Amino acid sequence: MRKFLWISLIILVLGTGLTVINLSPIPNSLYLFDAPVKKAQILDRHGIPLSITYQNDWNIHDIVPLHDIPDFLQQVFILAEDKRFYEHNGMDWQARWHAVWQNILALRLVRGASTLTEQTVRILHPRPRSFWSRWLEGFEAARLENKFSKADILEFYLNQVPYARQRRGVVQAARLYFDRDLSTLNLKEMMALAVLVRSPGRLDLRQGTKKIEKPIAQLLKRLLQLGLVTPIDYQNILTTPLQLHDAKLPVQATHFVNHIYATQTVNTLQSNLGRLYTTLDSNIQSKVQKILDQRVQDLHHKNVNNGAVLVVDHQKQEVLAWVNAGQNSHIDSVLTKRQPGSSLKPFLYAAALEKGWTAATIINDAPLASEVGMGLHQYRNYSGGYYGRLRLRDTLGNSLNTPAIRTIQFVGVSQFLQYLHHLGFASLTEHPEYYGEGLALGNGGVTLFELVQAYTTLANQGNFQVLNILSHAQKFEPKRVYSSEVTSIIANILSDQNARQLEFGRSALLHFPVQTAVKTGTSTDYRDAWTVGFNYRYTVGVWLGNLDQQPMSRVSGGSGAALIVRTVFAELNRYEKTYPLYESPKLIKINICRTTGMRATPDCPSKLEWFIKDKLPQHRRVKKTHLYLKHPTPNLHLAMDPRIPDEYEAFTFMLSDTVLEDAHAIEWWVDGVLMDTTLPDNRQFLWAVTRGPHTAQVKVLFNKDKIQQVTPIVKFLVK
Repeated sequence: MRKFLWISLIILVLGTGLTVINLSPIPNSLYLFDAPVKKAQILDRHGIPLSITYQNDWNIHDIVPLHDIPDFLQQVFILAEDKRFYEHNGMDWQARWHAVWQNILALRLVRGASTLTEQTVRILHPRPRSFWSRWLEGFEAARLENKFSKADILEFYLNQVPYARQRRGVVQAARLYFDRDLSTLNLKEMMALAVLVRSPGRLDLRQGTKKIEKPIAQLLKRLLQLGLVTPIDYQNILTTPLQLHDAKLPVQATHFVNHIYATQTVNTLQSNLGRLYTTLDSNIQSKVQKILDQRVQDLHHKNVNNGAVLVVDHQKQEVLAWVNAGQNSHIDSVLTKRQPGSSLKPFLYAAALEKGWTAATIINDAPLASEVGMGLHQYRNYSGGYYGRLRLRDTLGNSLNTPAIRTIQFVGVSQFLQYLHHLGFASLTEHPEYYGEGLALGNGGVTLFELVQAYTTLANQGNFQVLNILSHAQKFEPKRVYSSEVTSIIANILSDQNARQLEFGRSALLHFPVQTAVKTGTSTDYRDAWTVGFNYRYTVGVWLGNLDQQPMSRVSGGSGAALIVRTVFAELNRYEKTYPLYESPKLIKINICRTTGMRATPDCPSKLEWFIKDKLPQHRRVKKTHLYLKHPTPNLHLAMDPRIPDEYEAFTFMLSDTVLEDAHAIEWWVDGVLMDTTLPDNRQFLWAVTRGPHTAQVKVLFNKDKIQQVTPIVKFLVK
């Protein structure tokens, strides 16, 4: 009687339910063109995945056409889930009534007998698992098969069938458990994918592989009976255990991907079915990663624990590689602000060229101190020595510090900072007075991204353009920062091996086979080592250091980072036709005197130099009239050293570098008393220090009519 009542109730519900409940609509397509995107997948320029996400409701990133799914995998799924798939019209009535009878006898749901089409309906329209839902899915399956072919349904099912850990489809499952593509799976692994869909959570291979062995053996027996596997295959599958492997992306670009997620708009991330193509080149990324990892490892004994490399195609202004290495891997060194050291000097000298200087302008490399409050800061070169009066080409090529300070005094701190802002250094947010003249030596924090982006301006004839990280991104009109003539001169200096030999010697490390402009930089106490270079097409920037601000063991840009830049360029140029750097046709080459920077004369060693047409060198020096005392500075406070006897203490007076044509002598006056007289070439005077307030002044005597020129009086105090 109980069984009879159950059957009557089922028939009553079935008869009344169809008249009350409407069936769900059938989709117009099974290709998910309008599927909502919760998180985009990031791809490189060739479509290689840089990220994987399983936060979307559908598998929209790992869809494969049916013809790319192995035939054996298709056969196993059909045999395991719906052996009459190609015979029924959506509902397998034979299996359905058999399942109904088993459920009635058991007075509970013990068997579903869902066809692949019905399971597809369940994927499209999820419902609570109930007896009534099963019948609705059957009727909707018939409608689905009236609209779509068996191949369409099977393809959709194999791409969307749910697995454990938010995976959908056989591709994602194969990567989750075996880290391989479908075409490389063995027979047992394909069988495992088919069996797992019965109970993805209970049979999850990450929780153990023993539970799945029995259902695999049962399915294997049926395959043998049908002749789908050979007896040899049968034995191999039974005896070979499943080998799991952790899924790994083909290329590591975590920080680059995070930067895209953090900076791009929702509309951009949701475009093209949640696939976002970037400018990154996986091949270059992988090679540069190996180069950087090896270099950081080689320098570990010198306390180098972190590094970053940025590679750019400046012809297209596209980022090709964004690489990090070392400890604290959650921090992106490409976007971390650090002091750039001398790597800002090319932009300073470019500003000086724009303002009127030339590559032959003479700059004095001599001891120099600048006023800091009521004291002095002494500037020194990297090597500790000084070279006297040098041409601008040599001061930039050798990255000398005191000439750089004299150059920023000529350009102006505010003007130089304005140039840097035009070059994209958004990190330099402080007032010019905050940085002072030390900005010439890189005392303000910048990022590797900003630095490389700025160098592409030098490579692109003075035109600044923001770096692109997305393929087919909107490109804006470039903004001119320097003239093409100025950037040609700067690039030529940075690629001139002879221009850097005073400090760097004849080392071949910075002399590349393909003409390449290279600049190094090292911050205070060896906390940062930089090298940036560009050739006809590529710009490469490298930073080495420690993200915890610990100093390295005497690792400079030239000794540490330069080798990475050289190795990266060797890879970039390996299979390409190469060209020299751009040379502006508006430049004029003139022989100059090496020592004066003026036009060459028979009695002076000459050198060929580049000049802008309206800034040609003179035949003789032009007299400059601005004369002043560099030391002491106004209102300077000096303190006597108690460790030294007073009679042995002295202070160096220093006159400005003003050209003194036809000068006869220099007089040094203290407190209105003539203390000493020197020749015009000697612009320093050692004064025996005495306590109290003092005044200082210099008078320059000329041969012609004994005219004299005097400096303003400077007041200072000795404590």
